[in-house]
Amino acid sequence: MNDEDIKRIVRESYGQRAVSGTSCCGSGCGCTPYPQDISRAIGYTEADLQSVPEGANLGLGCGNPVALAGLREGETVLDLGCGAGFDCFLAAQRVGPTGRVIGVDMTPEMIARARENARKGGYANVEFRLGEIEHLPVADASVDAVISNCVINLSPDKAAVFREAYRVLRPGGRLLVSDVVLLRPLPDVVRRSMDAYVACVAGASLKGEYLDAIRGAGFQDVCVVGETVYAEDEGLGIHAASVQVEAWKLSR
Repeated sequence: MNDEDIKRIVRESYGQRAVSGTSCCGSGCGCTPYPQDISRAIGYTEADLQSVPEGANLGLGCGNPVALAGLREGETVLDLGCGAGFDCFLAAQRVGPTGRVIGVDMTPEMIARARENARKGGYANVEFRLGEIEHLPVADASVDAVISNCVINLSPDKAAVFREAYRVLRPGGRLLVSDVVLLRPLPDVVRRSMDAYVACVAGASLKGEYLDAIRGAGFQDVCVVGETVYAEDEGLGIHAASVQVEAWKLSR
C-alpha cells in the first residue's frame, strides 16, 4: 500500500479507539479495557493518572516522555500524535498558566475527544490541532520542547516528522520521544500485516535507522536514555523495544 492508504487505515483504527476508549497498544500489543494498567507499567505514577480528566488516558503509550522532558514554568510544548490529550494535560501542569501546550493529531475523533477533555478539566493553556505530524500546523521556531509517545513509528515518513520537529523548535529546544524500534529486521509476512502496523510493530524502523533519521534532521546529542522490551516473539521473528530518546536543537 502507498503512504496515503497506510495513513487512512491508521486514522480509522485510532478513530475507533477514540470512540471506544480501549487500547490495542502497549506491552505485548495486547488489547485491554484498562488503560491505567498499561500506563502504570510504562512509568506513569498514580498521581499522574489521577490528575488528568477521565477519558484522557487511552493506554496507547510505550513510555512517559513528560517525565523525561524537564519541563519548566512558562515553556511551550508540542505533542506529536496527542491522542485524547493525556501527555498534554500532564505537560500543562508542569509549564503552568504562563506556559502553553499544543497537541497535534491526524484523527478527528481523537481531537474531538481531547478538546472535550480540555473543556472538562478547565485547561486554558492547552489547545489541540488537527493535522499530520509530517506537516505540522505549527510556526517555525515557536516551541521549547517536542514530545511524542508511541506515534512516530506509525508514520510512513519518519524523516519528515523529525525535520518538522526540528523546524518548529526554538534554538536550544529539545526533542523527547518514547517510541517503538526494531532490534532485528521483521519477516516480510509481519512487515506486510496492517494489524501489526497499527499495533506499532510493522511500521517501526530499526533502532540505528531511527536514530540516524533524528540526526539527519539536524539534531545534536542524540541519546537513548531508556530502553525496554516492547514485543518479542521468536516464532514470528519480532524483536522490538520501547526506547526513550533525547535530542537537542543547538543554539545559534
